[in-house]
Amino acid sequence: MRLSINGKNTELDVEPDMPLLWAIRDEAALTGTKFGCGVAICGACTVLLDGQAVRSCSIPSSAAVGRKITTIEGLSGKSALQKAWIEQQVPQCGYCQSGMLMAATALLARKPHPTNEDIDAAMTNICRCGTYPRIREAIHQVAKLGHKA
Repeated sequence: MRLSINGKNTELDVEPDMPLLWAIRDEAALTGTKFGCGVAICGACTVLLDGQAVRSCSIPSSAAVGRKITTIEGLSGKSALQKAWIEQQVPQCGYCQSGMLMAATALLARKPHPTNEDIDAAMTNICRCGTYPRIREAIHQVAKLGHKA
């Protein structure tokens, strides 16, 4: 199966119904995307599929054929959002961070100047450390600077 991951065409030998999460982590060896709950609730596995935040644990790999997949590795540590994340001291344990960053990237692409309500509605990922206020500040910081996530 041919998948476009982070701008590269990748040929993977996976079953069509294999969750995209496992194709990304186990077969493409991109381990930044995390497994959390396995039922699309927590958001640790969030990636972008054609620019939209999706929970990769609940999507069969075959559904991603012909579409653009972006993982946390695709942000390359250069995004304004990642810099704001560090400046606002968002990461605590760090487990949810890749999914949070992907969800925030999709939000800012769709709505460059989100309100608190927009952020709360879009950021449905679970952070056990409770860094939601810092996440909101990091998103607002990028919006104020007018940078792309």
